Amino acid sequence: MPKQQKPERPADRQQPEPAARDTQETPAADGAGNTIGADELRRVAEESFGLKTLREGQLEAMEAAAAGRDVLAVMPTGHGKSAIYQVPGLALPGTAVVISPLIALQFDQLEAINEDLGEERAFAINSHVGVKAERTAWEAVEGGAAKFIFLAPEQLAREETLERLAAQDVSLFVVDESHCISSWGHDFRPDYLTLTAVVKRLGHPPVIALTATASPHTRAEIEDRLGMRDPFLVVHSFDRPNLNLSVVRHHRDEDKRHAVLDQVTELRGPGLLYAGTRKDTEWYAAELAERGLRTDAYHAGRKASEREAIHERFHANEVDVVVATTAFGMGIDKPDVRFVVHANITDSLDSYYQEIGRAGRDGEPARAVLHYRSEDLGMQQFFVGATPDPEDLKAVFGALQEHGPLRPAKLSDRTELGTRRQSRVLNLLEHSGSIAANRQGYRARGGVSAAEAVEKALAEAESRRKIDQSRIEMARGYAETDNCRRDWLLNYFGEETDGYCGNCDNCEAGSRAEAMAHEAAMPEGYEIQQPVSHREWGPGIVMGTQPDRITILFESVGYKDIALKAIEAEEGLLTSG
Repeated sequence: MPKQQKPERPADRQQPEPAARDTQETPAADGAGNTIGADELRRVAEESFGLKTLREGQLEAMEAAAAGRDVLAVMPTGHGKSAIYQVPGLALPGTAVVISPLIALQFDQLEAINEDLGEERAFAINSHVGVKAERTAWEAVEGGAAKFIFLAPEQLAREETLERLAAQDVSLFVVDESHCISSWGHDFRPDYLTLTAVVKRLGHPPVIALTATASPHTRAEIEDRLGMRDPFLVVHSFDRPNLNLSVVRHHRDEDKRHAVLDQVTELRGPGLLYAGTRKDTEWYAAELAERGLRTDAYHAGRKASEREAIHERFHANEVDVVVATTAFGMGIDKPDVRFVVHANITDSLDSYYQEIGRAGRDGEPARAVLHYRSEDLGMQQFFVGATPDPEDLKAVFGALQEHGPLRPAKLSDRTELGTRRQSRVLNLLEHSGSIAANRQGYRARGGVSAAEAVEKALAEAESRRKIDQSRIEMARGYAETDNCRRDWLLNYFGEETDGYCGNCDNCEAGSRAEAMAHEAAMPEGYEIQQPVSHREWGPGIVMGTQPDRITILFESVGYKDIALKAIEAEEGLLTSG
């Protein structure tokens, strides 16, 4: 008997249609040479996972993966990203390797798979798994019983793990929370940088990258860093119309703190309050507790058991407000969060969108409030673009030039650099074109001297610093705009809007409606997503339009606002097409 489909959450029913979707379809073949087409995938989805109907984009992405094609899916939480790998992963021979940064999320997913299938076909290998359980998992993988093996990225730094995986029939290589591999991503994790070499080591099985949030530049970097080849792309709308967006501006830090406390006390929870430092999370939590709220502070300095307990208490509605740094949130799927308040501006709109997206997942009205002081941007600018040590760059390139190809573990033996530090250096050297990776490891490219490699890597680091700075400026623009905030936010992700949402503070105050009445027509050729080229900054894409300026995402320097008067006054400054 087919299983009944699981109840659909309200938030799922209200998601918009995809903003972009690739349509290439190629039937796949299983180990016996039988074609795995749409009908077979639908059958597996219904009979094995209880999915009687598939949402927009799911089936096409499954078909692409089953046919051996890479897939990049940017879909809201609750929209069924996991099904994109689970269905073809079960239908194909071999084992799907699933990389996930959160151990708790790994266990949630494997338990759900095993419950759906009625037998143990999914296993995990991570720091929370004992020796006996790890042995059982490897036996299942090597004996063909495991269809899914969940790993944290740091597990792939172990040579033994890579050797054992490379000897298996890996059907899919799945990267969950794939924005973590991008320095543009809101949760960048150096451990993810090792995945580039891992994909090549495994012979490049079909790569499926999944994330809920990714701007165009983040998507491009995910594709590049995972070595994805012509990936099937499905991107759903970023709009969350049930979220009311507002910004409260302050001049004095003391006034801001009191305003945050007053507002959080008045709002109906459950809710999240994000603060910029660990010290501030403790302070706000204590102050709110004094006002009678059930609160707790969450940050990376607390023990893992304490952080896990806070997650559980929040989900059980035993906590009214969690006061957190950005360490709290990834993997949260609590539908009834009624507000997300930020006591400090984030480093980018990528981070901000991901964090406010934890509110109102049940589709009911929710609030997203930013308390803003322009002086707070100083802290974000302080952390922008740390320059790598030239000696580290020289040591890594020299070791590869003399002894390569080398895998990261062997390379670390020679450089004596830690895994994360070495991963950053390898990434800069690879992306600046001085080294390359293959199944045997990293090697230095011919014709490049150590001095040239260091110079190019430092230039790459400087380019990234400029891009990070531009993202901070876009966050500033969101906080300071007098126009529709939803318009600004969605344009950042490359999505076109009508410029008036009616559910942000500026639209409610009438300022955006008044501005729209006086807008001049945008010059032809500068529509959103239109490719352009700047005389100094090179190629870019139009991301947003304002009455007197356009916002462009440049490959070299990130986001820039250019006044229409400047474009008109300087012939050849900006060309379309």
